[in-house]
Amino acid sequence: MKHAIVLAHPKKDSFNATIADAYAKAVASRGHAPQLRDLYEIGFDPCLTAAEIPGPQGFSPREDIIAERSLLGDTDVFAFIYPLWLNAQPAILKGYMERVFGMGFAYGRRGGGSVPLLAGRKMISFTSSGAPTEWIRQTGAWDAMRKLFDEHIAAICGFEIVDHIHFGGVVPGMRKDAVERCCENVKRAVDAHF
Repeated sequence: MKHAIVLAHPKKDSFNATIADAYAKAVASRGHAPQLRDLYEIGFDPCLTAAEIPGPQGFSPREDIIAERSLLGDTDVFAFIYPLWLNAQPAILKGYMERVFGMGFAYGRRGGGSVPLLAGRKMISFTSSGAPTEWIRQTGAWDAMRKLFDEHIAAICGFEIVDHIHFGGVVPGMRKDAVERCCENVKRAVDAHF
């Protein structure tokens, strides 16, 4: 299986980068092929242009999006790894979804609606926040994020959601053993689902 690991954090030594590395190692140990898409490292431009918006005159994805779609075309599992900022995904990830997972790649037109083009693929997410997980749930942010990002994206693309693991209370300078326990949770999730 090919796993696209979409990382949306600007720091190379971040908790999220550590989780992405743990995920890559876990899937590789199972004989799967991990492919890291570090959005900040690749300098991804999250800004959708007018020409990229489908309309009666058609639309024209830019070269970077054509290349990214080509790279991801045979992906079996999409793993999204990101922090919650203002209780939502980072802007770069939202832009990535708008530009890459748009018309012609993630979904197409059929009649008056759309049809998923990535049916049969799987989606797993790993998120982090400085706030405790319970607080994220109590404020309604967890349900809102799950509804808008996980469920909506999965429905549009045709993904099967296999899991969404959240690490709450993540702060700079976390003890090494706490980070290692989180990485073990990632490995357990990979073992359970793949």
